[in-house]
Amino acid sequence: MVEEYEQKRRKQVSRIRSIMDYTMGLVFSVLGLLFLYFQISNRELLGRRPDTWNYFIGLLFLCYGCWRIYRGYKKNYFRE
Repeated sequence: MVEEYEQKRRKQVSRIRSIMDYTMGLVFSVLGLLFLYFQISNRELLGRRPDTWNYFIGLLFLCYGCWRIYRGYKKNYFRE
């Protein structure tokens, strides 16, 4: 009985964390793409011209967003 409850609880927690990872991964990826878009198109972002830091931040956000999506896909949250 206790094992069934633990297994059910882990499954629910895993599902919720997976949805959160997908959502946050999408948010970070879109932010990274926006930074890269403003850097490549040479448009103003928040009232200032883009510099090389925008390119670095865009790549960083994009990589982290992809990592969050991958982590949500793997669903390896519990160590056994």
